[in-house]
Amino acid sequence: MSDLIWTELDDQAVKTARCLAMDSVQKVGNGHPGTAMSLAPVAYLLYQKWLRHDPNDAGWIGRDRFILSNGHSSLTLYIQLYLSGYGLELEDLKSFRTWDSLTPGHPEFGHTVGVEATTGPLGSGLATAVGMAMDARYVRGLLDPSSAIGESIFDHRVWVIAGDGCLQEGVTSEASSLAGHQELGNLVVLYDDNHISIEGDTAVSFSEDVLARYGAYGWNVDHVDMLPDGNVDLVGLDAAIARVTKVTDRPSIIRVRNVIGWPAPNLQNTGKIHGSALGDAEVAATKVILGMNPQETFEVTSEVINHTRKVADRGAELRQEWDAKLLVWREANLENGALLDRLVSRELPADWTKHIPTFEIGKEVATRKASGDVINGIAEALPEFWGGSADLGDSNLTVIEGSNSFLPANSDVPNADPYGRVLHFGIREFAMGAALNGMALGGLSRPFGGTFLVFSDYMRGAVRLAALMDIPTTFVWTHDSIGLGEDGPTHQPVEHLWSLRAIPNLAIIRPADANETAAAWQLVIENDKPAGLALSRQNLTVIDSPRTRDVSLVGKGAYILVDVEGKPDVILIATGSEVAIAMAAQVELSEIGINARVVSAPCLDWFDAQSHEYRESVLPSAVTARVSIEAGIAQGWWKYVGSNGRCISLEHFGASAGADKLYSEFGITAQAVVEAAKASIETAK
Repeated sequence: MSDLIWTELDDQAVKTARCLAMDSVQKVGNGHPGTAMSLAPVAYLLYQKWLRHDPNDAGWIGRDRFILSNGHSSLTLYIQLYLSGYGLELEDLKSFRTWDSLTPGHPEFGHTVGVEATTGPLGSGLATAVGMAMDARYVRGLLDPSSAIGESIFDHRVWVIAGDGCLQEGVTSEASSLAGHQELGNLVVLYDDNHISIEGDTAVSFSEDVLARYGAYGWNVDHVDMLPDGNVDLVGLDAAIARVTKVTDRPSIIRVRNVIGWPAPNLQNTGKIHGSALGDAEVAATKVILGMNPQETFEVTSEVINHTRKVADRGAELRQEWDAKLLVWREANLENGALLDRLVSRELPADWTKHIPTFEIGKEVATRKASGDVINGIAEALPEFWGGSADLGDSNLTVIEGSNSFLPANSDVPNADPYGRVLHFGIREFAMGAALNGMALGGLSRPFGGTFLVFSDYMRGAVRLAALMDIPTTFVWTHDSIGLGEDGPTHQPVEHLWSLRAIPNLAIIRPADANETAAAWQLVIENDKPAGLALSRQNLTVIDSPRTRDVSLVGKGAYILVDVEGKPDVILIATGSEVAIAMAAQVELSEIGINARVVSAPCLDWFDAQSHEYRESVLPSAVTARVSIEAGIAQGWWKYVGSNGRCISLEHFGASAGADKLYSEFGITAQAVVEAAKASIETAK
């Protein structure tokens, strides 16, 4: 039974929210009013009663998290942030979707206070929330593993509102399957089942029984039918939420039957109200139905705003209770209290780098193997460091040795541990990327996840969102070139490095050897930014130079690895496994009297961020004879080699054969570099 207490002011607040949704879109002339109108009572009930939050401190670590997965309905969120007192005011709603406003078209993390994740690409929000729920369990295990479920101060729920479009996207199938397998009882999804998308009735493409599907995933399922007039059944929804919050061993989904755009007399339940302004006449007619003044826009009475912002009082009480429990916990957990402080501040232990290995010169080590060794070294120093792969742990070498698998306590898998630090995402690359983002958004742990570089295609949407949100998600991509050999062109990345480098704010790092890999990992941890490591399957010789171990040099993104006396005749720029080819070519060139500088460029994003003076010292403009060497397309290299330069690259797909054979057949060799250097020098003359 529901114990919902609903007053006239609550009813007036929901009517106000519906009108604000109409007015905001009508003023700017574009947007998505329909869902925000019909979801107004759902979001209001959640924020006013069920969500544990403190509008005076949006970053309170004890809060629940709310994700609006159908981010096009951003007004659903903005209006509740306004009504609750998060800092948005009426002027912000009036400037919806305009330049420099706090209310952009889709919610943006880090831009608007109270927005927990950037959403808009449908389905990504729900998948990110799965990662948030996983992270909540892992952090609880770090800090307070002995408390009963629901009794720890670090327990909180992750709430999601998702629409028909979200549940049609494949990423939600991947992520929801994973969530059911992980028995994430701290995750609750409210499914807005309104049967309408841009093309009209979803019956044109979507007819499955969603709750049966989620039941098969292992979720707890519930539903709420709409009232006879098409409005949301708030009493029924409140009772359903009360039921699912008692379920702690499975994630829950509540199907909320709804009419989009209710109660607009002519446009409700149509595709037109999904993504277009209603028009002045329809807005006025709807306000009349709601009992609001059709002549007024952005009408909010002082009684309504004073009433809705009392939610801050509830938040303050919850926070006060939590703070008192935190003090008790700290007294009983001095060591974990110190760990909490370090995690909150994002500080690293003073001596953490002593665990990062150094590799013997001349030894043959694949950079994926070096990465695996470094991962295990970092794990010794940082308990917050955890990760795994999309069913490729033994190939990506992303397994933290001696650690348990992050799995429910009742799993029959050996070494299953609800607080384990080895993640098994299954063959779900996109869901892995989105979940990693959710973990990173938690703010306390440091997650990583791996797959083959070629499969970065499958997870690109999540990678882009990590870069857009500027969160420290680390992607480990191995088998980074045709050097993976016999698996052939389906698995050999050719265009992927430049495709990923094209994403702003994402550091793509392709180390030349094991020691450069170790330095790169240290920088990834210290920089605390989104990054992707591209690592070799094949063994690479550990370079005989202290420079590859010099973190300050590697952190410049490109640096002089081998130099000559005076001005070089030509500059050879290479990454990853091709650095050794550049070094071999440099020796051959020297034997015929050509002075070549070798530049290792593990991360062009970092290099581009350096001062003009530094970049000029590495690639002096006076030396226009240049050659780039990379086993992939040359697309972006022309920026660095210029019109006189040459690119040793691969402008077509690979083939199935051994690595040595492929490099030879496709002309990625020291001899090819020598010939390209000669040609570039001749052109430069």
